[in-house]
Amino acid sequence: MDKMRQLRLAKDAMDRDWADPALDLDAVAAHAGYSRYHFVRAFKEAYGETPGQYLTHRRIERAEELLRAADLTVTEICHLVGFSSLGTFSTRFKTRTGLTPSEYRTKHVGSGAALIPGCYAMLWAGGFPRRALPDQHRNSGEAP
Repeated sequence: MDKMRQLRLAKDAMDRDWADPALDLDAVAAHAGYSRYHFVRAFKEAYGETPGQYLTHRRIERAEELLRAADLTVTEICHLVGFSSLGTFSTRFKTRTGLTPSEYRTKHVGSGAALIPGCYAMLWAGGFPRRALPDQHRNSGEAP
């Protein structure tokens, strides 16, 4: 398999799984059939940025869409796009766009259609975390 095809497979995996916070360099490099260190060098040579930078850009692009279109908190959007830290998300977002996520929302909301209710956006993004029903706790002997 040629080098660019291997790198495209890894890039496709990042495009597909960008929201997964567990997506790591080893998993992406495995898609290309490279060691992590060789993959970073080859990816940067081919695309002009490291895989981490590319993935961050994809996540920020998705966050921009959600900030413009969905009625979700910045924290909810942070987690939906694959960041585990609100501070890291805000810093990277500001570096990329020049605005904090809240400033970005304020600037861009109202220039398009009405915001999508947060419950619909959460369902579209994979749903809500599952919780045990109170009856399940009583039957299992666990505390609620």
